[in-house]
Amino acid sequence: MDPGRRAMIEGDGPRTRDPTSPRFDPFTRISKPKRPAARAQSPSKLNPQSRPQPQPHSRLKEKYLTQDEQSDKFVADEDKFVLKQAKKKANIRVREHRATPVDLLAFNLRYIDTDRDVFDEDDEDLEIDVPAPEQVMEELDASELAELDTEIENYHTLETNARNREYWEALRTIGRHRAAQLAAQRKAGGRDVGAVSADVDKILSPKTYEQLEALERQIKTKLESDEDIDTDYWENLLDSLLVWKSRAKLTKVCRDIKDARVEMLRATNPEKAAALEQSEGTLAAAPPQQSRPAQTQKPAATAAANPTPQSRLSALGKAQARAAPPGTARFAQPAEEDFSATTKALFEREVARGVSENEEIFTAEETVPGSSSSRPPQWAEKYRPRKPRYFNRVQMGYEWNKYNQTHYDHDNPPPKVVHGYKFNIFYPDLIDKSRAPTYKIIREGGRKRGESFTPAGEADTCLIRFIAGPPYEDIAFRIVDREWDYSAKKDRGFRSTFDKGILQLHFQFKKKVTVEYLLGSDQGIAWLISPCRTS
Repeated sequence: MDPGRRAMIEGDGPRTRDPTSPRFDPFTRISKPKRPAARAQSPSKLNPQSRPQPQPHSRLKEKYLTQDEQSDKFVADEDKFVLKQAKKKANIRVREHRATPVDLLAFNLRYIDTDRDVFDEDDEDLEIDVPAPEQVMEELDASELAELDTEIENYHTLETNARNREYWEALRTIGRHRAAQLAAQRKAGGRDVGAVSADVDKILSPKTYEQLEALERQIKTKLESDEDIDTDYWENLLDSLLVWKSRAKLTKVCRDIKDARVEMLRATNPEKAAALEQSEGTLAAAPPQQSRPAQTQKPAATAAANPTPQSRLSALGKAQARAAPPGTARFAQPAEEDFSATTKALFEREVARGVSENEEIFTAEETVPGSSSSRPPQWAEKYRPRKPRYFNRVQMGYEWNKYNQTHYDHDNPPPKVVHGYKFNIFYPDLIDKSRAPTYKIIREGGRKRGESFTPAGEADTCLIRFIAGPPYEDIAFRIVDREWDYSAKKDRGFRSTFDKGILQLHFQFKKKVTVEYLLGSDQGIAWLISPCRTS
């Protein structure tokens, strides 16, 4: 606006202006517009109707963002979306019992995460018990810890919430410390620091986070001084102190998670809320003790009556479990009798691996033929018989034969069928380690291999019996009786190994081949052999 006109409107006297000076014209400016500066004006001198209406601060700010600021805002919004999707995928995998270690760690944060989307939550999520973060890491080997470290780093980079960042930073420190411990154990001829580590843990374990911070300052001062001290000891103490600080942070966050979950459970499950509140753990309540069911129960009834092997992942998907074939429910084996620490460690490590998208927990345990409690094994007087623990999976999928292709499609798929099995049975305390456990197939009713006594459309079943020797009893499972694929293909490879106390038997069935023929007047009979597609 012309200065003279502005002076006239504001009631001031006319100002002298050089006629040859440049005149202000907003339509011919060549410089970049600046953010409008607020001018102090008397409200009485302005017409209320002519006053500019105030704009929202955020909208006004976005209107005048520079190019660099717009780029930064775009990247921040993109990171926020990626983080939200990662958390959503983790929650889905935990619900479906195919969670990876980082999924279990991310699922814990949902109870205190202020940025979570309540519309993505499930009412049954509160019933899911997941293991404590440190327990998840203790069950991983070096390669798995390296992969987990990368995934934790991704979450830490994307996270903007201060408390969540502390959670991921503490997990990263503890995970790297665990990896360093495993590397030191593998290194032969290294310095034995076991006694020193025990002394350090004894000093640091009872201290609070504030006490650890004060001790850290004292140690740094001592190392920077000119005193004659054992530098190795104090540096080792400082390294361990950082780990214990991370553990103290993690304990505080887990306590907040537990308190938030207890408050949510009080409205839906008061009994579990009380048990969780009284439990010593920071995240999950102790599972109730249950007696071992009789071996004469039917497989489906046994699977439903037994406690879950992944009590930490809770009992989700009950409807899916009821619809699944016998022995493929997502619940676990009966209460185990082998309580050794080694067996528990092997079992928990296998459980931490979870199940893939096309797998189910397999629990169709059967009574071993010919076994009887009145006739114990010959070695029972010398060794206490025990049942081995196991964590088995069954691979499910669709079979697109001619009938299914005609009556079903990908939107309305046919019922799933069994494609294979993965047996993992733990024998860490085997007396005679020179003899590997074996297995054999048992077909009832005099049926031989390749014969079928079942009606059309149904699958024959058989027993697979695992034999190890003292102090382990034999164990048997009911499986589908089809021809195995012994090829070495990566996706369908046969695996039968016994290493580090674990018997692994992984196999898939051969793909069915359909044989058809075409009749032609001149060509005679033309045979067509085509494999049945599976997915």
